[in-house]
Amino acid sequence: MFRYEIDEDIVLQQLEILDAQVLFQLIDRSREYLRAWLPWVDGNETVDDSQAFIEHTTQALEAKKGLTTGIYFQGKLVGMAGFNSLDSQNKIGHIGYWLAEDYQGKGIMSRVARALTEYAFHELDLNRVEIRAAYENVKSRAIPNRLGFIEEGKIRQAEWLYDHYVDHVVYGMLASDWENTW
Repeated sequence: MFRYEIDEDIVLQQLEILDAQVLFQLIDRSREYLRAWLPWVDGNETVDDSQAFIEHTTQALEAKKGLTTGIYFQGKLVGMAGFNSLDSQNKIGHIGYWLAEDYQGKGIMSRVARALTEYAFHELDLNRVEIRAAYENVKSRAIPNRLGFIEEGKIRQAEWLYDHYVDHVVYGMLASDWENTW
């Protein structure tokens, strides 16, 4: 099982089937907040849906195609983060993340994204890490900006969110740039 301690407060840990109830409750409490930017929220209507998601992430990890973890802050599940996809041929990882509304503004996600980027370059031997965020999602876009990622462009109508398209901003970081930044 994957477990990565970032600091005394934050741990990234692979979820197990037994975590489905807690994950579902977290999503359900934050449903309206998360729905503004995440297209999968309406598809997670039951604990069984959360269980299926956990099974999918376990399969992706076993196939080395992704790494999705729960974010535990002071022992409590508060969100999810990881590599939505891992492209081993091109040595690229795509970071994705979300955090329950109650835990915003504590620096949690900046520490998580920084640790994932470090992990990508030092443990997974990736050359590039990418983060994409909806153009209007100022909070999510602040993370790669804060970490020194390069804003590389905008993809028009990149994602369908329930009843409209949103544009994405693409941020990239190369291993060589990361070493010079940190």
